[in-house]
Amino acid sequence: MNTTIIGSGVAAWTLVRELRKAAPEASIRVITADNGDFYSKPMLSNALASGKTAASLVMTPAAKLAEQQKVELMADTTVTAIDPSNRTLSTSAGDVQYDQLVLALGADTIRLPLEGNGAADVISVNDLNDYATFRTQLDGKTEVAVLGAGLIGCEFANDLLKANVHTTVFDLADRPLPRLLPAEGSAFMQAKLAAQGISWKLNRSVVRIDQSADGYTITDSTGETTTAQLVLSAVGLAPRTALAKSAGLEVKRGVVVDRLGKTSNPHIYALGDCAEYLGELVLPYIMPVMQVARAMAQTLAGTPTEYKFPAMPVVIKTPDCPTVVNPPLPGQAGQWEVTADENGVKALFKGPDGALLGMALLGEASKERQALAPQLPALI
Repeated sequence: MNTTIIGSGVAAWTLVRELRKAAPEASIRVITADNGDFYSKPMLSNALASGKTAASLVMTPAAKLAEQQKVELMADTTVTAIDPSNRTLSTSAGDVQYDQLVLALGADTIRLPLEGNGAADVISVNDLNDYATFRTQLDGKTEVAVLGAGLIGCEFANDLLKANVHTTVFDLADRPLPRLLPAEGSAFMQAKLAAQGISWKLNRSVVRIDQSADGYTITDSTGETTTAQLVLSAVGLAPRTALAKSAGLEVKRGVVVDRLGKTSNPHIYALGDCAEYLGELVLPYIMPVMQVARAMAQTLAGTPTEYKFPAMPVVIKTPDCPTVVNPPLPGQAGQWEVTADENGVKALFKGPDGALLGMALLGEASKERQALAPQLPALI
């Protein structure tokens, strides 16, 4: 039985390793639009300060990994259509048959509808090739505008700061990380990063970007202008769902999967940034990938195994403001209990019965992660 995986990110290669352990003789094929080299995508947003190049971020070349895992690798190959009825894929290298198909497609960066002759020059970093371009364009520059004050935007801003590049961070929200932190946590992070030199321009959107002699002039919704030598967009990701949708699979925010990671087609699975779990959750983090990959490998090997999501605190890579978050589920009843001083913020989200349902730990309080994490409930 052949298992074909589309994609070559952390989700795809983690599943390959787990499936090879579960089924040593399984036939596995990996199809990827790039060269398939294995690297850790989360490292892209904190690689500058440590001097990492795109080449040095590669942990294992694709050819070597394919040989180690006994995988048929179809690199630089684009999948254009899925035919679920005949279990075939249309690819740039011809038609391919599969018995079981796994979508590990990842996500695309969201592009803002910007005006101006510099709008097309805005860059995003979503993969190794993007990072290589970013490093090249950044060379010799000291002033960067970051669009987005979410997790990735804050991480890049802090990393650029550590690489002696000043950043100005724009966001429509009135505070950084509003979806992950209570107001006190956002205020603490904003103050800590501002003290190190990051400029914040919040409560506004960027409407146009024009080329100038020294780089770009950025006009925001207040009418204010800001100059920068490079503009980096980090406003979020959208799961890649077009291929699944055209194949007739159920798609909402992401490709909808059940507790086995199975889509609405019994022979097609999905995991990672393209998948939507539990009817509503898109989880673009490493820990969910690991949990699903281990369970899915068993299922693909013939032993149906439901994935489990324990509490999975996220460490945000902002060294000037150490932060650990485990936000409560959307719409969950409860309230934040916050203790804050100049050294940190300890925010605990508690339910009506006093049970700990979420947390946000910043500064010195981040050291309490190990003690508090075991008190958090599993997602499932």
